Amino acid sequence: MKYPLTREQQLEIYYYMRLNRSLEERMVRLFRQNKIVGGLYSSLGQEGVSIGSAYALERRDWMAPMIRNIGALLVKGCKPRDIFTQHMAKYTSPTQGKDGTSHFGDLKMNHIVSPISMLGDLIPVLAGVAIAGRYLGQKIVAMTWIGDGGTSTGVFHEGMNFAAVQRAPLVCVVENNQWAYSTPVKRQVPIRNLAERAKAYGIASLIADGNDVIAVYEAAKEAVENCRAGRGPYLIEVKTHRMKGHAQHDPAEYVPKPMREYWEARDPLARYEKYLTDNKLWDEKKKAEIDARVDRELDEDQKFAEDSPLPPAELAEQGVFCDGCHEIKPEWFRPIKEVTPPQCSVEAVWEVEDFGAFEDGENIAAMEGQAAASRSAAAVPPRDDDGKGRGRLPAQADKRKQRDAHPPTRARRS
Repeated sequence: MKYPLTREQQLEIYYYMRLNRSLEERMVRLFRQNKIVGGLYSSLGQEGVSIGSAYALERRDWMAPMIRNIGALLVKGCKPRDIFTQHMAKYTSPTQGKDGTSHFGDLKMNHIVSPISMLGDLIPVLAGVAIAGRYLGQKIVAMTWIGDGGTSTGVFHEGMNFAAVQRAPLVCVVENNQWAYSTPVKRQVPIRNLAERAKAYGIASLIADGNDVIAVYEAAKEAVENCRAGRGPYLIEVKTHRMKGHAQHDPAEYVPKPMREYWEARDPLARYEKYLTDNKLWDEKKKAEIDARVDRELDEDQKFAEDSPLPPAELAEQGVFCDGCHEIKPEWFRPIKEVTPPQCSVEAVWEVEDFGAFEDGENIAAMEGQAAASRSAAAVPPRDDDGKGRGRLPAQADKRKQRDAHPPTRARRS
């Protein structure tokens, strides 16, 4: 293991894995009892992705989860009661009952940006957070998640390109769970590994087994450390599977039975339990202690949520606009003079090293001369009448024949 974990840390990862799984199982029951008023989007089978990646972050780092990243919320410091009350739209929830899903954040304590329903939009937002943290001298890393289908949105590409150009300390985790709602990956993109898209942005990428929480942690830690060292953004693709439908209303009958069975045999929680046993990191007594702790905490927080009141009607008009309700101020971790004139001033002149040449060390002047000569020759081209009153350009026709006979084999280097 490149980034060793202590026994206590590995047991803590199991605690979060079990907490994530048991919390969602309870919410399914609450949904069927009509106690959850919003949508419920299961992360069954994907717990290792959220927990393994979020566990690689430090307390100071920022993240923006998606709807299947409840595990990441738990790792970052949110309590199960926050999840219960939020989905039940209770007055004690983080949004005081104004949202029925996981659309909430915590900018002050846990450094969590709320999910955005428009897929891909979190990427430029978190790129901005990462750049702002660097500007303020905070040495933070920002992390967000996106599904395989979300990588086909325009804002995904715009955000990743922006982050790459700015060398933002951003980690983007692509959760390739094989389905964008009911559309399989192969019908969305012409490549097998979505991590290959990083090449277009000139950034580093990794592929990890999303159902192996330690493999996810290792990949995320590698990315986080490189980002913190100033080496630019990272794209991580995790191969996993959505074991339930898009939401509770979706039976996912479009998933082939053999495919479902294949991934069920690779359940991330069962695999991690086996890992702990094989490596003699626990025994049945320790497992029972952790499971009992999870049940105890969930019993307490579920009761709190069910006993909590619904929001008063008067609350509907509040919190729509910020009118001095809270103050947002930058937290500087470096002298401001380092990023203000005259100390940070630079000459406003662009320097382009190779002028964008096709080959390194090419004679730019010679190329410009040849181009000028070609333009001059093409200004009055000779014509060759074909006997039918139509003319053609012999040189162009010859070039076309040569091109068809010898197609190009070398791509331009970027």
